[in-house]
Amino acid sequence: MARRVAVVTDSTSYLPTKWAQEAQIIKVPVQVIVGGKAYKEGVDISTADVAQALREWQPVSTSRPSPQEFVDAFQAAADAGAESIVSAHVSGDLSGTVETAILAARDSPVPVEVIDSRTLTMPLGFACLAGARVADEGGDMEAVAAAIRGRAAVSDCFFYVDSLEYLRRGGRMGKTAAALGTALRVKPILKVDNGRVELVEKVRTSSKALARLADMTLQKIAADGRDVDVAVQHIGAPDRAAALADVLRKELGGQEIIEIEIGAVVGTHVGPNTVSAVVAPRSW
Repeated sequence: MARRVAVVTDSTSYLPTKWAQEAQIIKVPVQVIVGGKAYKEGVDISTADVAQALREWQPVSTSRPSPQEFVDAFQAAADAGAESIVSAHVSGDLSGTVETAILAARDSPVPVEVIDSRTLTMPLGFACLAGARVADEGGDMEAVAAAIRGRAAVSDCFFYVDSLEYLRRGGRMGKTAAALGTALRVKPILKVDNGRVELVEKVRTSSKALARLADMTLQKIAADGRDVDVAVQHIGAPDRAAALADVLRKELGGQEIIEIEIGAVVGTHVGPNTVSAVVAPRSW
């Protein structure tokens, strides 16, 4: 049965393809540019490709989808029976994707509400799943949008990165903080805070950083007091991610921990060997 309200997002939500299909969420790919050639994230470039390019110091950058890609997505949703669309995207402070979606919405065959989620990766993905759930229950465009905004606002995303250099190069973190981190050879822990990437702590070793990542995740879960979805994300660091997930499962009594590889776009800005933990409280 066709939904009255469709949910559209971009590839930086990193929703597994099966989940997106089951929830009828349309993903528009963001572009990665390697050596001057543009690729669509999740379509014709892998995270491993980007990690290798970064290690080789090749020029790597990202670019928002074209307006036409959004128009095509909105048309596909309308053709499937949607009477309106909620289009939720990566923080506008980190990407121009939201701006492009707003531009494309003018040419949509049905009304579109565009949301700047103020976050990225699985906090955006979990928020879109919440919106899809409300749409399944018959909610209108306003209710679906409220569900997405609400869950994105209460979700947290913590990152451990090997180096701040990639964020500095991409302009996602101030040069002073990046230089400090490099000079001290620290292992930074970052957090997405109101749409921006902020430095939270600096520790001396990767093992201590991963331990602090686990502590922060558990503290967030305990402080919230609600049922949550938890994800562990990584870029070319499956062993580290698996170890962190195992710690969280043990401390949380066997709760399901979703392990996901972060895609090429975010990988471009945080670099290889990044590990991330996501906590997304539920409202149901």
